[in-house]
Formats: sequence, structure tokens, C-alpha cells
Amino acid sequence: MLTSILSLRAESGRAAVMVCVAAMICLAVAMGVGRFAFTPLFPLMVRDGLLNSEAGALLAASNYLGYLVGALLAARIKVKPATILAIGLVSTVAVTAAVGWTSSVAFWAILRFMAGVMSAWTLVATSAWGLGWLAFYGRPNLAGVIFAGVGLGIAAAGMFCLIVAGPEVSSLKMWVELAFLAAIAALIPLAVSWQLPVPTPVLDTQASAQQRPSRDAASNTGGLIACYTLFGFGYILPATYLPELARQLIDDPQVFGWAWPLFGIAAAASTVVVAWGLKKANRLSVWMASHIFMAIGVVLPGIWASLVSVVIAALLVGGTFMVVTMLGMQEARARAHGNATVILGRMTAGFAFGQLMGPVASAAIGHFTADYSTALNAALALSAAGLLLSALYLWREVHRHNLH
Repeated sequence: MLTSILSLRAESGRAAVMVCVAAMICLAVAMGVGRFAFTPLFPLMVRDGLLNSEAGALLAASNYLGYLVGALLAARIKVKPATILAIGLVSTVAVTAAVGWTSSVAFWAILRFMAGVMSAWTLVATSAWGLGWLAFYGRPNLAGVIFAGVGLGIAAAGMFCLIVAGPEVSSLKMWVELAFLAAIAALIPLAVSWQLPVPTPVLDTQASAQQRPSRDAASNTGGLIACYTLFGFGYILPATYLPELARQLIDDPQVFGWAWPLFGIAAAASTVVVAWGLKKANRLSVWMASHIFMAIGVVLPGIWASLVSVVIAALLVGGTFMVVTMLGMQEARARAHGNATVILGRMTAGFAFGQLMGPVASAAIGHFTADYSTALNAALALSAAGLLLSALYLWREVHRHNLH
């Protein structure tokens, strides 16, 4: 009897690790590469004379719009999460490679829109699939490994650009090569999701006692969606322009190229650390603190223009943005009744709308300011204000329900 129990536990542990690795790679490919590869490649495309700031903003906005559309569709598609996951991965690889096969800004805008759709689908599907299986196996503390995938993908794409970039290396060729590497990595989650297609619907009964009050708080998720929307608005400008801000200080790819890998490494490490630390802390409290630290990182480059400030900002924003993503998805799923994909899709749609408004706000401010840098700094200050406002709401939620 004891041998059977130990064998069952070992098998459950292996399966949970397999799910974590597969989901982590899913997010690394769909988000770290498909969604964020444009950030480290943008300065190189500018260097090659393929883009300017206005065209870059258009491509970024197109991707954000696609992410919003994808999130809205994900909440309505009646397809199994594993199927959406597979479609998202294959399509992400295809549209990433296609960027390197043309020099048309209009076609790039379409491709970046499609990449946004696919990355939103994959994030929602991976969250529903991966978190569902971890709940089934009683391993909610492993969620940090799953969400570390985004940071690992960001760091990998950044390191790829840092290593490969050279005076004679075309940025278009780098898009194709990066897509090829992503295709190889995607084989693992595709195989695992085929073996474990549908997570058994299980409430998070294995969650720690510290998390239960948060879950059993008011089931209304409107406040969560609002905070998640302000999070999208708050993080997007530094997440988009950190390498470019570094390039303006030192125009050397071997120097400014480090901004993005640092961002990704901080994002990957933070989710693992926080997931284990949640055994002693409440989700909403950590979410609130993350918004405060992110707000500091958002405004720092605007008030202190140096490589040191860019590095600190990369660590503060990178070290919190995936923590908020993980906590927001976990909290929303814990409050969901029935199909978790619906509420996760709504959360992602709010986030997508917020990040779409970031560049829009920056462009609108630009019409009333003297130059681009002034407009960006003003937009960063506005982003930080939104983060602090949402932190205040989360603080009230914590104390309203006596969550400590």
C-alpha cells in the first residue's frame, strides 16, 4: 500500500514537472519571441535603415491591437485550451519568420497584428491548461515556473540579438533565424499538450491557507480587471523603449543590447521566487507591492538619464511585470466559476487595452510638447500614476478583507 502511494506521488510529480516545462516553453515562444522579439530587434532595424521611430510606433501599436483582439476572441472561442495552444505556437513561429521575408512596413504591420493575436491566445490557453493541471496535481506553487517562460523567452531573444548582431548581419535574417530556434523549442509543448489535452476542472483546494481569503473575497472581478488594465498601461512604454533609451546613451549593440536580457532574466527569476514566497504572503499584497516597484522603475529613466538608471529600471519593471501577470491570472482563476478561460480572456483583454493606450497617450502628449523625449517622459509619469492608483485599490482590498 505504501509503495503504491509513493509510486503515485512520484508519477504525479513527474507529470507536474512535465506540464511546467511545456507551459514554460509555450510562453517563452509565444510571448518572449512572438510578442517581444520586436523590442531588441527594433534598434537593429533602425540601424539598417528599415524603420524609423514613427514606423516603429505603428508596428508596436499594431501588435498591441492584435493582442487586444486576440484576448477578446480567446474569451469567446469554444475550443479546448490545448488546441488553442497548438494553433498559437505554430502561427507564432510562422509570422515571426515572415517578418524577415519582406521589407514592407504595411506587411510588417499585418504580421505584428497577427503575432499579437496569437500571443494572447497562447497566454490565455497556457494559463488555463497549465494552472488547471497544477491544481489537479496539487502543485500550485509551481506556477512560477510556468510564468518564468516569458522572462526566459525575453532573455533568450535578447541574448540572441546580443550575440548575433554585428555590422554585417541583417536584422531581417535574424528574424528568420529566431523563428527557426522557436520552432525547435515549440516541439516539446506540442508533444506534451497532445498527451495531456484537457486539464481536469479542479478548484484550488490545495492552495495555501493564506490564499483562501483572497479567493473567497468578493467574486466580482471588475476591480481586478481595472488594476490589470492599468498594469498594461503602466508597463508597456518601458518594456517597449528600454533598449532604445539605452541606445540613445551609447550607440553600441554590445552595450545597449544588455538592457533586454536583464529585463528578461529579472522577469524569469521573479516569478519563481514569488511563487514560493506566496506560502507566507497574500497574492493581493504582493500584487500591490509589485505595482509600486514598477512605478519607480517606470519614471526612473525620465528623471535620471544614465545607463545605470536604465539597468535599474529594467530590473524593477522586468522583475515585477510577470509577477503581476502570474498573480492576476491566479487570482482571476481562483475567483472563476465554471470556465476559467472566459475570465482569463477578460483579464488579458483589459491588459491589452491598457498597453494599446500607452503609445496612444505618448503620441497624444507629443502634440503638445517640444520634442519626443519630453513626450515620452510625460507619458512615463502618467503610466506610473496609473500604477500607483491601482496599488491604492489593491491596498484597500487587502485591508477590507483582512488579508495579510
